[in-house]
Amino acid sequence: MSGRIALRGLSSCTGEVTLPGSKSIANRALLMAALCSNSDSNSGSHSGAAPAVTQVTNLLRSDDTERMLEALTALGVRIELNANDPSQVTVHGCGGDWPYWQANPTATLELFLGNAGTAVRPLTAVLAATLPATAAVVVAGDARMHERPLAALTDTLQAGHASIKFLQQPGYPPLRLGAGLCGGSLQVDGSASSQYISALLMALPLLADDTLLELTGEVVSWPYIELTLAMLRRFGITIAQVSAHEFFIAGGQRYQSPQQYWVEGDASAASYWLAAAAISGGPLTVKGVGADSIQGDIAFADYLAQMGAEVDIQPQQIRVSRQLSEPLQALDADLNAIPDAAMTFATLALFAEGTTNIRNIANWRIKETDRLHAMATELRKVGAQVVEHADGIEITAPAQLQHAEIATYDDHRMAMCFSLLGFSASGVTILDPDCCRKTYPRYFEDFCAVTQTSSKVHRKFTE
Repeated sequence: MSGRIALRGLSSCTGEVTLPGSKSIANRALLMAALCSNSDSNSGSHSGAAPAVTQVTNLLRSDDTERMLEALTALGVRIELNANDPSQVTVHGCGGDWPYWQANPTATLELFLGNAGTAVRPLTAVLAATLPATAAVVVAGDARMHERPLAALTDTLQAGHASIKFLQQPGYPPLRLGAGLCGGSLQVDGSASSQYISALLMALPLLADDTLLELTGEVVSWPYIELTLAMLRRFGITIAQVSAHEFFIAGGQRYQSPQQYWVEGDASAASYWLAAAAISGGPLTVKGVGADSIQGDIAFADYLAQMGAEVDIQPQQIRVSRQLSEPLQALDADLNAIPDAAMTFATLALFAEGTTNIRNIANWRIKETDRLHAMATELRKVGAQVVEHADGIEITAPAQLQHAEIATYDDHRMAMCFSLLGFSASGVTILDPDCCRKTYPRYFEDFCAVTQTSSKVHRKFTE
């Protein structure tokens, strides 16, 4: 999809914004709901598990969640869409006894998951734990997904005797997955992505045997692991953390439906709005996340306060304002725990005094694009002084920003981060803004509705 949007003359961002649901929570919730069985079903066996029904509300309908819905439907899970409310779906759980293989016990099913890491990683692990002995599944994605490493997860699955055959490059999708995964003592390298750990935490309770899972390396994005654990508890799964980097996971567990699951707002998406309010002065209230959130990315607000914004965090909303006479100060922080929201500080740096130093974010390189290189490249276009490190980035704003056409690399966060440059005198043109469909399809419509202008905002989309 080609196209562009030009933003210029933004002077304020005030009022209220209600966030779309988090795609990280949504895809976990959909898969957990599909794995539910009635609490009185026999443990230790997938056969005969009675279905359980979960109504998932405030569900973000985006590329990532559509890929998960398509995959679960292909597996035979019954999913009812609400014709009057697209954000509400009803999932009929199958307890891991996938209807597709009940009807086709020796078949190989092919699942195409696009560039949805929140679908590829957990589905790979869960299917390894639940596949019938005679069945197989091919897990594939788009070209970028086939460049995103999966070895940390597949190494662990293979150590647990899962059958995995890589169809192109070892350690990367596409792959052919068979049965055989067993419990015992397993290790997973958590230094690249917490999604590998979350995937295993979701899958291992389904095995017949107990598992001791050890996390190795410097574990990144720990708040996402805590998010997964909180959701597992809500779905009736018990996992014991026996040391800082070890989990004991009892086998033979059954996911139990909470009947209803509300997907809280996307805390990563909140960062763009909070930053816009800090730049323009606000006040802006962002609804859907707050002190009660299970997402680690709400820590973005605390760092924003360090930069000079006035931040008020309530249980389910955050309000940001700033006295424009007090300039924002550059940030120097280890943002390993919040890598997605950390991207917003890279463009916010262009409105701050001093040099912003974002550290310990090496996993930016294996996201939807190599975000470290992409961010450095596009920031230089607008005149910023940028030093790109292997695991970090330093940014110093120029005396005057230059107008530039920003490439987005089919990466939704690149597009949304650079929208903040609409508050600069030179403005910005963002190419392929429609890439936001991955997590926030209406972002630019909402952005233009909430921001006020000192002159006409130029918005132009072309095919």
